[in-house]
Amino acid sequence: MNETITTYEPDNSLKKGYLSIFSDIFNELKKNRWLTYQLFKRDFFAVYKQSFVGVLWAFIIPLVSVGTFIILNQSGIFTIGDIGVPYPIYALLGMAFWQLFSAGLIASSNSLIAAGTMITKINFSKKSLVIASLGRSIVSFLIQFVLVALLFVYYRVAPSAAILLIPIVIIPTILLTLGLGFILSLINGVVRDVGNILGVLMTFLMFLTPVLYAKPTIGILAQASNYNPLYYLVSAPRNLVLTGTISEWRGFLIASIISVIVFIVCLIIFHLTETRVAERI
Repeated sequence: MNETITTYEPDNSLKKGYLSIFSDIFNELKKNRWLTYQLFKRDFFAVYKQSFVGVLWAFIIPLVSVGTFIILNQSGIFTIGDIGVPYPIYALLGMAFWQLFSAGLIASSNSLIAAGTMITKINFSKKSLVIASLGRSIVSFLIQFVLVALLFVYYRVAPSAAILLIPIVIIPTILLTLGLGFILSLINGVVRDVGNILGVLMTFLMFLTPVLYAKPTIGILAQASNYNPLYYLVSAPRNLVLTGTISEWRGFLIASIISVIVFIVCLIIFHLTETRVAERI
């Protein structure tokens, strides 16, 4: 008598090949696009609904940072450097691009935890949570850009026509933010200290990166900036707005390639582990 032996094994996406993984990810995102939009709306209105000043926080935070550096520069404690344009325009442009990364990374790293028991009770792609959280920082970025536009009018300075290319130039920043957000959201779900450490780290990195001051020509900061991809992701779009050119194309290209690689690798890791990590949150 012949016996039929049936062997069961857990679904392993790696056996299907990487092309199949990308296909699964695309289908998930397409299937959950409405949910992603609804999560974005929920998070956005939750932040500003019970706030006294509402969306003005998108103006207040960068203005405080810029004002601090103006005071430090005027007191002689810190030198901003040769920037060639009114400092508020230069600094707020830098802050807009920087906060697109930093605020987006902090929000996305907390996205799984903020969802609470929702991720264990409802079967949906957890990528929607990370992507929706980044949407908040994109809206804040657009609001800050309105403030920059008002400063151009106030100082009677005309931006370059290349400002129309900004939606393309910030794509590497968005990809890097999403990629790191995928990984950090997983880690933060297991080790809750990540969320607290990340806020301090972003502040530290902002002072190390020439966001609110010109890149030094000599010294440790000058050398560190040459190997800091965040510097190129901030300086390239800012230069494009102010001068119409990107002076350090090679650095920006390398930073963009790094962003794409980080995004792809982290997206695959998140896709393969999101269901397992969700059980521990």
